Amino acid sequence: MTQTKDHTPASQNQYSDDELINDFPGFTNQYATVNGVKLHYVEGGSGIPLICLPGWPQTWYSYHPVATELAKTYRVIIVDIRGMGSSEKPTSGYDKKTMATDILELIRQLGLKKVHIMGHDIGGMVAMSFAFNYPEFTQKLIVLDGSHPSEGMMQMPLLPAAGTFTEKMDANRPYAWWMGFNQVKELPEKILEGRFQYLLDWLFQYVMIDDRKMTSFERAVYASAYNEADSIRASNAWYQTFTQDIEDAKTYQPLAMPVLGIGSYISYQYMKMGLPYVANDVHVLGILESGHYLFEEKPEQVVDAVLSFLAS
Repeated sequence: MTQTKDHTPASQNQYSDDELINDFPGFTNQYATVNGVKLHYVEGGSGIPLICLPGWPQTWYSYHPVATELAKTYRVIIVDIRGMGSSEKPTSGYDKKTMATDILELIRQLGLKKVHIMGHDIGGMVAMSFAFNYPEFTQKLIVLDGSHPSEGMMQMPLLPAAGTFTEKMDANRPYAWWMGFNQVKELPEKILEGRFQYLLDWLFQYVMIDDRKMTSFERAVYASAYNEADSIRASNAWYQTFTQDIEDAKTYQPLAMPVLGIGSYISYQYMKMGLPYVANDVHVLGILESGHYLFEEKPEQVVDAVLSFLAS
């Protein structure tokens, strides 16, 4: 298992893709222009392709705790989705259907016929959209603490239930205020530009059981990736398209390929209830000793679950 290092930040350059790839033995940085947008991705290993999509507010580097172990069996391709990291940040195209088409065109450009695909958080939404729209390219689907936007989002509270908004997210009455904040255009980047570290530190404390598992170096990597106004604008656009994603979901047929949902203490019950409505062959596993950032808190359990599912 790859161990997460704790570096002392020294310069912006140490957070570049060229430097960070050194923490991924056997992986290389790659770039491709697909669907009108330039995407950054890294790949390593060999075998059946496993496409990996990260979530907010992270980048491809979030797969660091699990990537080299997965690459012992699979050709692991970790993609900075549209608007993330070193990938381009256009002004439009952040609905999950368009982002799934980005991944389809990357797969075609790589000459791949059928892939396993997994995603965490926003990456899970894109992975599910890919499976809905391109089932002929999808062998198996894995989603971690994130599934396709649905009308249930419309029931999320504007205010937290009394006594539930504490230093840790309440799994029974979750209050994800950033879902609303990220809907606002132009203001978040004015507030957070150059100050994203404050949001990161608060978020990791709130949604992780043990936020010490997110090292100071990892926090600096993600702060570096999201400190610029364009990065904040683009990542918030993933949230601003949820209403379109919900409308698109109404046209989708249930997934027929095998699906594994992996949920933390926050999301397990919701995924267990929701995924069977949209997938015919689904298993939902709870890693209840972990918060939202499962790769960092429980990497061994994630790897075991993924390898077991893909091998079955």
